[in-house]
Amino acid sequence: MASGPPKHEMQYFPNMTNAMPSESGEFRRVLWTGLYSQVVLMTVPVGGDIGDEVHTVDQALTFTSGIGKATINGKDQDVKAGDLMVVPAGTQHQFVNTGPTPLILYTIYSPAEHDPRTVHKTKEEGDAEEEAGKDKAPEWSRRPKEENEKAGLVNTSGKY
Repeated sequence: MASGPPKHEMQYFPNMTNAMPSESGEFRRVLWTGLYSQVVLMTVPVGGDIGDEVHTVDQALTFTSGIGKATINGKDQDVKAGDLMVVPAGTQHQFVNTGPTPLILYTIYSPAEHDPRTVHKTKEEGDAEEEAGKDKAPEWSRRPKEENEKAGLVNTSGKY
């Protein structure tokens, strides 16, 4: 997986709301990182959680399998396959698997939150890499729009 800015090519993920995510066994896997967003697949094991956290980026989570409880800024909400949850930047959040099967979701961060090459088999592995500063979003994913245009990474004609 590349760690530089994305090429101007389609990224296709078939069966994202059914078959493909149900096959994941990793806690976190970055699927794609763009200039202004990032797609991450997560699997929360039975009895597990993602950790009580706050990001400096917006996050939209789509649940594809399992059931759980979301806590957003102190308010609880049951979640299940097919649900979408939006967490604004700077908002406390926690997701707990309350069901008998893994809670599987994909999340879109805007801008990126993780290194584009990130694969964490477990939550503990992810926590350790984040604490050690090894799982950071690339600098190019946090640049202002104007800088990306000046660098030729965004061309409003759509031709490269």
